[in-house]
Amino acid sequence: MIKNDLFLRALNNETVDRPPVWMMRQAGRYLPEFRALRDKYDFFTRCQTPELAAEITVQPIRIVKPDAAILFSDILVVPQAMGIEVLMKESVGPFLPNPIRSAKDVDQVIVPDVNETLGYVFDAIKLTKEMLNDEVPLIGFAGSPWTIFCYAVEGKGSKSFDTAKGFCFSEPVAAHALLQKITDTTIAYLKEKVKAGVNAVQIFDSWGGMLSPVDYQEFSWQYINQIVEALAPETKVIVFGKGCWFALNDMAKSKASALGVDWTCSPRNARYLSGGRITLQGNFDPSRLLSPIPTIKKMVHQMIDEFGKDNYIVNLGHGILPNIPVDHAKAFIDAVKEYN
Repeated sequence: MIKNDLFLRALNNETVDRPPVWMMRQAGRYLPEFRALRDKYDFFTRCQTPELAAEITVQPIRIVKPDAAILFSDILVVPQAMGIEVLMKESVGPFLPNPIRSAKDVDQVIVPDVNETLGYVFDAIKLTKEMLNDEVPLIGFAGSPWTIFCYAVEGKGSKSFDTAKGFCFSEPVAAHALLQKITDTTIAYLKEKVKAGVNAVQIFDSWGGMLSPVDYQEFSWQYINQIVEALAPETKVIVFGKGCWFALNDMAKSKASALGVDWTCSPRNARYLSGGRITLQGNFDPSRLLSPIPTIKKMVHQMIDEFGKDNYIVNLGHGILPNIPVDHAKAFIDAVKEYN
């Protein structure tokens, strides 16, 4: 039994004294302990070495003490497993030297045996579970098929992903074939994560907000929903679409247990758009953690008041920024724990 199961209770729609709290990217660059490992090992070495991934996952549990851990990994391990080369370049971010640009390219992409290609992730989960010793739940995650597609086609990060969108609109058959391959791989990957011991999974649709509401249904949501349908019988699924407030109503009708919300959607609108029943997660602006600590605490309490303490998981509206002082991150977590 997990000693602090507040996060799981919120996903179960149970009444709680206070909402649970964790932060996207909490195992990351704002922590000096993380930076010490980053200086020693390159990015994918950290992802692919179970001992390092587990240590990084557990760091924030010791230091800022959230109510859940999220496995240190990256959404781009999935395209790597599918035979798409992915590099992480300093101050550039993800770089894919051979982007997918034609139907022929799509044909060469494989749906792998995830145990062969991603076994190191499942080993990291088992090791992390040992280190956590049932203190808090562990979250596994994957990128949405559309978000992975964006990187695979664009070849790097982008402000608009015009090349990826253009491929969808000019080569829809090939685009859907690639999206389906990513979906099939992701379902197999997340199912193995559950077998390895994660207590919930989150799907990150970081670039969903790049699409119009109509295109979102065709190129993103239908594939996310396949994953939700496949995973919901086995675990709790959280869907987080950045900039996707327009899809909250459809998402709320799915088998997802919770929906993430970014800071551009007010708590009131998020509750309204999602029909008021489903657990919501979010949505503090990560930049707001640069505010003075008393301001952070006041704003967090106000945010909880607006969402309501039940059917709610406190989080940021996107990943924590590298320049956030650790005591400000702690203040965010502590403000939730002090809520009454």
